Amino acid sequence: MSVISWSILSVIVLLAVTARYRVRRRSIKDIRGPASPSRLLGSFRVLAVSKEIGGVQFQWARQYGAAWRTQGCFGEDVLWITDPKALQYIFHTSGYRFPKTKAIDQFTKTFTGRGMVAVEGDVHQRQRKILSPAFSAGQLRTFLPIFRQLASRLSQNWKDKLEASMSYKSAVINVPQMLASMTLDVIGEAAFDYQFGALGDQKNELARVFQNLFVDSVLHPPAWDVLFKATWRYIPDPILHYVRHLPTREYSRFKLFLETAFRVGQDLVDQKASSTEKGGKDIISILVQSSITDDVKKHLSNDEMLSQIATFLLAGHDTTANTLTWTLYELSKRPEDQKKIRDEIVAARKEMEARGDEDFVPSDFDSMLFMNAVIKESLRLHPIIPMLFREAASEDVIPLSQPIETASGKVINQVPVSKGQVINISICAYNRLQSVWGEDADSWNPNRFLDDNKERQTSVGVFANLMTFSAGIRACIGWRFAVLEMQAVLTELIEMFEFKYPEGLDVVRLNSGIMSPAIRGKVEMGVQLPLHVSLVHGA
Repeated sequence: MSVISWSILSVIVLLAVTARYRVRRRSIKDIRGPASPSRLLGSFRVLAVSKEIGGVQFQWARQYGAAWRTQGCFGEDVLWITDPKALQYIFHTSGYRFPKTKAIDQFTKTFTGRGMVAVEGDVHQRQRKILSPAFSAGQLRTFLPIFRQLASRLSQNWKDKLEASMSYKSAVINVPQMLASMTLDVIGEAAFDYQFGALGDQKNELARVFQNLFVDSVLHPPAWDVLFKATWRYIPDPILHYVRHLPTREYSRFKLFLETAFRVGQDLVDQKASSTEKGGKDIISILVQSSITDDVKKHLSNDEMLSQIATFLLAGHDTTANTLTWTLYELSKRPEDQKKIRDEIVAARKEMEARGDEDFVPSDFDSMLFMNAVIKESLRLHPIIPMLFREAASEDVIPLSQPIETASGKVINQVPVSKGQVINISICAYNRLQSVWGEDADSWNPNRFLDDNKERQTSVGVFANLMTFSAGIRACIGWRFAVLEMQAVLTELIEMFEFKYPEGLDVVRLNSGIMSPAIRGKVEMGVQLPLHVSLVHGA
């Protein structure tokens, strides 16, 4: 009877899912898009086997315009959006009316808990308001000495490697690993007033659990797991909570990370709570204060508090390390761009010394226009989170800045959507739209951010109009922190070292959920970018 009951239940669920998808398909069935290669998996397999993340999306955007349709699992219609006016509407105008899909929400909870990235509505609004003071302009300025000190420590580490090399002048260094250790130390000292010591200890527990986390977990997901996640929207939350305990590679890896982050986080909280220093504005001080307040609007439960720590440990270091890695990748191919930045640093250092200061201040970094253009261009071409996933909370109409032609030949400038319509936001494709970034949108050109004569663009992202830090009420709360950190670290590295791309090296954008570099044919090695590093003359 048990087998029969489960079989009947499975058939009912499948019929219900199919019926709901067919109803939902009516609203966007006329939107053009690629044919589905699989009735069960839809276009998933095409995306999964793509040689590089984003490649298929770039092709679809060129072929169908800034909005197109694909089929997801079980024949569900999925709307893809890169149009700037549509993005402005979804992320700014509509706010919480386009929440994350339940599958993405639950997937995020497997490695961040109930932190700010994984919650919606009033809970998200409360958590964000509590943590906002930690990212104020005044608080960020206090972090700069930490950024500079740890950048200098990384620099010394690389100098030691050069001295130990055969040539005494240059060495091949796998830059992602050391950058990840440095940014982990940064988030430890700046956010949690704690020294993880990852730069000096490659066996550091947190560094080990972070290493290749997404490569080991998300790369090449099995078909059954993709189909399983497609059913999550119909599974009650109390049951769905237990998927993290499944004994598969993905869930086990994320479970280990979350357990480690919670344990380390509890130690950080206990140490801060016993400290005589009170009332600080760093993240750990705010978290401790929020856990003991009686004000429900400012209170975080212990689980929420530890979830924020897991969130910031992951988002606060891995994304920045990857962006710096991609920046060095691009600069290693262009010694002339390195020289431009180095010349700006020389000029800024003269200004600094004339003032009598011992080190740079934020305004010095802002004055280095080409360096900032390089950072923006790196963020544009290599968004670490290449996609976001949303669904319509109610029936709605999404406007478009540029009309698209439908399958029936109509030209439309808006897309009606039904409640529950899944919408994939292709950040990497938006960041390469020719209508926004010019005809050379697929090419490296930092000068595009130095052009003051550009026509006014639709306001979308929080930084340089990019979607890399997302947008609106769910934009990355720490984007200013990340930008200042990248400015401080890149200044140190370019002032001290020259980077050269190794001959014959073939780097790909790893298709593992986040955009990381790997060596073609050696993807199983995980995140890799070996570069020739040598000292700048006189450094």
